[in-house]
Amino acid sequence: MTKIKIKTGDTVRVIAGEHKGEEGKIVKMLLAKKRAIVEGVNMVSKHRKPSATNPQGGIEKMEAPVHISNLMLIENGKTVKVGFRMEDGKKIRFSRKSKKSI
Repeated sequence: MTKIKIKTGDTVRVIAGEHKGEEGKIVKMLLAKKRAIVEGVNMVSKHRKPSATNPQGGIEKMEAPVHISNLMLIENGKTVKVGFRMEDGKKIRFSRKSKKSI
């Protein structure tokens, strides 16, 4: 099993695929599928039937999940690799580029 080095709330950039270069904040992680839903990235049209909560129905735009291998964390506007280290008995994430904790 691979380590997942990004979390909900992180700002990430898509580094591969159709949406390469787009940035956004992670809204939700789908750990079982190793995917993440990123705000404003990979927008798809979903056809909704009329229901009690949505009596009009129609076409709705929503974000589709992106595989985590296609995402990279952003720190100060640049993409960085993430590492782990122990500090004061706690495991923390840090930027491999600047060596600062995230």
